[in-house]
Amino acid sequence: MNLLVITRHEDLVERLRMAFEGAGHLVMHAADPLEALARDAWGQAQVLLADSGGEPMDGYRLCRLLRGESRVLFQNLPIFLILDHAQTEEDLRALGEAGGDGFIAAGSSIQLLLNHLGPVLAGSAAHQEGRAVPILALGLRAGLAQQARDLLSHFGMEIHSPPLRNAQEAQRALKAPVLLLGLSAGGVPQALATLARLRDQGLLPYTILLGQVKDETAQRKLLLAGISDWVPLPLAGPRLLHACKRAIEWMHARRIQTEYESAIHDLRERRSMLEIETAALRNEVLMDPLTELLNRRAFDQNLEHAMRQWERHRRSFVLVLGDVDHFKLINDRFGHPVGDEVLRQLATRIRLSLRKSDLAFRIGGEEFAVLLTETSVKAGAEVAEKLRRRIDEEPLVLASGQPIFPTMSFGVGGPGAITLPTLVAQVDKALYQAKHLGRNRVVVANQGEYSPRRPAN
Repeated sequence: MNLLVITRHEDLVERLRMAFEGAGHLVMHAADPLEALARDAWGQAQVLLADSGGEPMDGYRLCRLLRGESRVLFQNLPIFLILDHAQTEEDLRALGEAGGDGFIAAGSSIQLLLNHLGPVLAGSAAHQEGRAVPILALGLRAGLAQQARDLLSHFGMEIHSPPLRNAQEAQRALKAPVLLLGLSAGGVPQALATLARLRDQGLLPYTILLGQVKDETAQRKLLLAGISDWVPLPLAGPRLLHACKRAIEWMHARRIQTEYESAIHDLRERRSMLEIETAALRNEVLMDPLTELLNRRAFDQNLEHAMRQWERHRRSFVLVLGDVDHFKLINDRFGHPVGDEVLRQLATRIRLSLRKSDLAFRIGGEEFAVLLTETSVKAGAEVAEKLRRRIDEEPLVLASGQPIFPTMSFGVGGPGAITLPTLVAQVDKALYQAKHLGRNRVVVANQGEYSPRRPAN
């Protein structure tokens, strides 16, 4: 007998081979259920072992799929699920719902495998007989229905012939994969009406017409209504059997296609969720939680990228460093919660004063940075001056109604022909000069104070 093992535990496969291949049994291995479905490996297997867990299809789902299949082979196939943990009550409940036959521990010794599976492979283990494949028969004469019943019963198929008026109820109960439709009750019009009722209720299976229809218009109507195959009368047993087997194979292919589409859909949904989680994590890693500006890590990455673009393509940029003047006095006088609120409001003003292509960062306690793309140093100094004026001329109003009058000093610089560390040092020095000159002003690296700062006297 052949044993099909669907598992990630290759050591278990080796122990199974040592246990059973010496006795003439063949142990076949597939890495996952989808691979086994694609290979259609079931036809050669008399016993199936599959991992209880796994993605995108676990062993319980695979077991339900096979037990729900119309082939007698799948309904009678002994299925054991492989556990890599201690068996629980939940495992037993899930096994019963899936229709499995038992569990095999992933770490089972050769002796345990022989004790557990030996009787099954020897054919002495009792396994409940699966039900025959239901075939719905409508509109057939009694003799024709009996002829089909006698033929198909030898091949694991059972004919059900309810009255036409009960066709829908019968199909809901049977879920038959194949319908044998005759013309003895009402001819073509009645057959079309039956097909329409089943189709409208979503109950129409693969349909085989038994009978003669010479009129081409009637033939076309029947085909459009859902006839999938045609067996003429007098009935030829081999042809009917072939048509029914082909119908079952077609339904099986549809089921596999549905499983593949479901698996692909699950994978796409999982990918979308991972992309969302990745974006959220990236924002969390690169975002300052207090001000919702980009943080120091993001500043270093973007500044390095801007410098590379300058070196390779001469794409200009301007670096602006800003610092809140006398921020310690704000904290000491009003408290740290007010200091945090001041930082949040200043960050909002900075962000709203920039273009969409520009980036704003909080790089320290009260230190901010702005990266202006495709901008000259002169234009960058004007942007810094606009920021300075907006902060200086519009007091911040706290939730309590208390006005606060913070100011900021700025240093400005562009890449020129210098290195990145030199650029940062020069702009930081310009910011220090702005502080030394009395604060609340803009200084351009290597050029001194930006002239629009000075008020007219």
